[in-house]
Amino acid sequence: MKIRFIVNPISGTGKYKNLEKVLEFELDTVLFQYDICYTKAPKHATQLAQEAKEQGVDIVAAVGGDGTMNECAQALVNSNTALAVIPCGSGNGFAFHFGMHKQLIKAIRQLNLSGFKTIDTCTANGHFFCNVSGIGYDAHIAHLFAQENKRGFSNYMRLILREFRYPSRKYTLHYNGQKKEVNAFVISWANATQFGNNAVISPQSEIDDNLLDICVLSKFPIMSIPKLLSLLFNQSIHHSKYMEIIRCKEMVITGGDGLCHLDGEPIDLGKEIHLKLIPESLKVFVPHG
Repeated sequence: MKIRFIVNPISGTGKYKNLEKVLEFELDTVLFQYDICYTKAPKHATQLAQEAKEQGVDIVAAVGGDGTMNECAQALVNSNTALAVIPCGSGNGFAFHFGMHKQLIKAIRQLNLSGFKTIDTCTANGHFFCNVSGIGYDAHIAHLFAQENKRGFSNYMRLILREFRYPSRKYTLHYNGQKKEVNAFVISWANATQFGNNAVISPQSEIDDNLLDICVLSKFPIMSIPKLLSLLFNQSIHHSKYMEIIRCKEMVITGGDGLCHLDGEPIDLGKEIHLKLIPESLKVFVPHG
């Protein structure tokens, strides 16, 4: 099989730097013929993945975080070229959902024991995502993090703790013929389970069930923050009385300030957002089991 590694050299904290040497010693060259490309600008990964698809490459391996994954994946929708992810970013939610190891050497070894499956993807006002996206507090953090000079989990956590006084906002949800008014701190659109770093916002999400899990975390008292953080990192936040999870194929959300994030990358989608699931639309190459 032909596999192309698309590396974002500014993603995360530079874990990719030994990639060429690790591939030389750890990748099964009986199974794989490989090459490596490096991105030079935002959206370049999409172009490189598109070229790989057109050249008949079997697997594109995104080496970076969820943003790099997203750029590669959107070029591969409804194609025979599969997506793999080597987690080298700040969050790596998509990779960790599938059990990819955070250590580069072990992640490359996992490729030798991986297989293909087909998953759902999604759009928000026509913009692609396939992991976890949303509005509210997490979108606010994504916009702040994008302005930071330093990457990495520690800087991300610093922002999370500093900004916890972010106010909840009123939204209207339209889905399955229903209309629901909510006062929410976060509304996450979960195709997979986690933001990254094992912060699991939707523990019961299945990435191939033809449903999008809309996670509505309502306004809560400040004294509940330690408990909510504990639940988030123990894959139990769905048990909180402040969390409601709605499963549907489409939803229209109105309200808020328009600031969103798609797979961790900030974007302004305006005050009316149409979410849509695209079933069985992306081939992925992920560890067995």
